[in-house]
Amino acid sequence: MKTRLTLIMAISLNPSQLQCRVSSVLNRDVKLYGKKHIFDGNDETCWNSDQGSPQWIEIEFPDVKNLSAFEIQFQGGFVGKDCQIEIVPGPESEKYVEPFYPEDINSLQKFSLKRVTSAKVVKFVFNSSTDFFGRIVVYSLTLYGSS
Repeated sequence: MKTRLTLIMAISLNPSQLQCRVSSVLNRDVKLYGKKHIFDGNDETCWNSDQGSPQWIEIEFPDVKNLSAFEIQFQGGFVGKDCQIEIVPGPESEKYVEPFYPEDINSLQKFSLKRVTSAKVVKFVFNSSTDFFGRIVVYSLTLYGSS
């Protein structure tokens, strides 16, 4: 039996090469809390949602990626609860939905998908938050897989 080795690496999330949308931004202050801070590699910046539930982050790639895992770093006290990742392979494809359960901590958390999934659009949905007002704070998000 032959074994096929697949290179699993971080998928480039350069904001200029993808479309990213978020549900809201705290006080509409995109300069301080906008979506660009999710991918800037700076530990001092973050996306901070406004209050209310659900909150979400949606990423659309220019071409299909094979997604196997992701890492996300929240600010403790502003962590998503009852979360799910929604993956759409293409315009006429049915979406794949898988729940994930982050801890209420500041550390980077890694989640492996149950199966490698083709992704054109990836949406992270935070149906509720550890924050009483429903705010979410994300410092970084990394997707793993292959092109």
